[in-house]
Formats: sequence, structure tokens, C-alpha cells
Amino acid sequence: MGKYVLRRLLVAIPTFIGITVLVFFLSYLAPGSPLEMLFMDSNADAQVMADMEARLGLDQPVYVQYFRWVGQLFQGNLGYSYRTGLPVWDMVAERIGPTLLITIASLVLSVLIAIPLGVMSAYKPYSGWDYFSSGLSFIGAATPNFFAGLVFIYLLSVKVNIFPSSGMYDSAGTHTFLDLVHHMVLPTLVLSIQQIGSLIRQTRGSVLEVLQDDFIRTARAKGCLESRVLFRHALRNALSPVITRIGSMIPFLVGGAVVTEQLFSWPGLGSLMVLSINSRDYPVIMGITVVIAVAVLIGNLIIDLIYSVLDPRIRYSK
Repeated sequence: MGKYVLRRLLVAIPTFIGITVLVFFLSYLAPGSPLEMLFMDSNADAQVMADMEARLGLDQPVYVQYFRWVGQLFQGNLGYSYRTGLPVWDMVAERIGPTLLITIASLVLSVLIAIPLGVMSAYKPYSGWDYFSSGLSFIGAATPNFFAGLVFIYLLSVKVNIFPSSGMYDSAGTHTFLDLVHHMVLPTLVLSIQQIGSLIRQTRGSVLEVLQDDFIRTARAKGCLESRVLFRHALRNALSPVITRIGSMIPFLVGGAVVTEQLFSWPGLGSLMVLSINSRDYPVIMGITVVIAVAVLIGNLIIDLIYSVLDPRIRYSK
């Protein structure tokens, strides 16, 4: 197991480097520059702009800037924001908590809703329950986050006024747990819709396939309770592809959080990323990229290790 983990970590290194190279060069290919965003005044002094460009190192070739950034990264320094002058790590650390709140909550909500629906849909195929689950799966997988967010805001915030449409707490200044949960409901639901749809479909297909196996017929012939056959035998053996799907949901949740946080004014990494892109704040963009890339790579490693717990036939000793 230890050798497998070490091997996976070594494989993740070039993947991580490739991600940082791609994001860094794409950021510099975008039109505009940090200086144009910092000096919005068309009458800004050219000498002052040149001095600022030299101080930030923007006068050097892009590959030199990248290697300089990598050198700072190896020293544990993500740099300083062009826009605010604050350390990038402080800005990112301040926003990690809110993003983790809605991404983890949406992941848990997706699993709690999708897996039971998928199991029951496979247990009673072509029934009313199956048609309902399949319809919900189709609608969920096909609904973009921004559209679902706008619909929820209009129906539940504007028309009915049950949930707030923006922010993490009320403007009154009282930060309570119930207030936080109240504000989390809509962003969490919006972030879960697509994941619920795809997870229902994956669970249904996996459980339906396992229910045709011989050991399921043997368990029923021995007189096992149907609930035990369904959840102890069928679901456990069908979980490997479902876990794979859950692992692949992590990048989509993070990517969807960018749109969702912007839509609901949620103070997380997604809204900070949009703000940094608009202001061409390269150090912050790269800092967020590092955090997201590390989280996704570690998440995929954890998913692989869970396989050996669910299926004793899988071993990583070699």
C-alpha cells in the first residue's frame, strides 16, 4: 500500500506541473495586463508604469516569470497580489472555508439523494419509481448551474422569499450557524443538481448489472431478506464504479462552484478566481490553481484507496 501511494504521488508531480504550466501561459495569453487594470487612468505617467512593470517582473519573458514563480512556490511562497498587495496564501486561506462548505455539503447531498434513488430504480426497473428517477436524472444532468441558480433565485428568493439570494450571512452582522445554513441552501442545491442526475444514472446501471449475477440468486435462494440482498450484497458490489463517478465529480464541483459562488455572491475561491481573472491578478490565479490541483489529485488518490476497502479483491501491494 505504501509503495502504491508513493508511486501515485510521483505520477501526480508531472500532472501538477502540467496544470500550472497550462494555467500560467493561458493567463498571460488573455488580452490585457495587470498594469492596465492597476492604472485605469489613460493619463497615467508612462515612467511610473514602467517602474511598476519592472518591480513586478512583468518586463521579463513569460517563461522566466514562470520559473521565478516556481522557485517561490518551492520556498512555500505563493507571492503577493497585484491588486491588493496582500500575500496570496492569506487571501486563498480566507476563502477556502466557504468553498469547502458548499462543495462538501453538495457532495454529501448528492450521495444521499442519488444512491437510494438509483438503487430503487434498479430494483424496480420500468416502474413508476424508475421513470421518476430516470426523468430526474435526465433533467438534473442537462440543467446548467447558472440556469438552475437563476430559477431558484426567482422562485425561492424573489417570489416566495424563503431563502436569501446572496451572501453568507445576513447584513445585520450576526453570524450564527442557523443563519449560515439558511444562506447555504440555495448554492448547495444548485451545485448538487447536475451531480445528482449523473450519479443516479451511474448507480442504476451498476446495481442493475450486479442484480443479474449468480451470487444474488444464491443469496435469495438461501432465504436472505430482500433488503439484505439489495444493500449488503448488490449495492456493495456495485459501489466501485459509483465511487469512481464520485471521484470524477470533485473537479466538476470545484468548477461549478466558480459559477455558483459568483451567482450567489458567496465569498469563496470561485468568486475570488473570477475577480482575479478580471483584474489579471496572476499570482492569485496561480495560488487558487495550486490549491484546487492539489485537492483534486489528493481526492483521486483517496478514491483509489477506498476501492480496496469496498472490494477485498483489489490490492495495491505490488
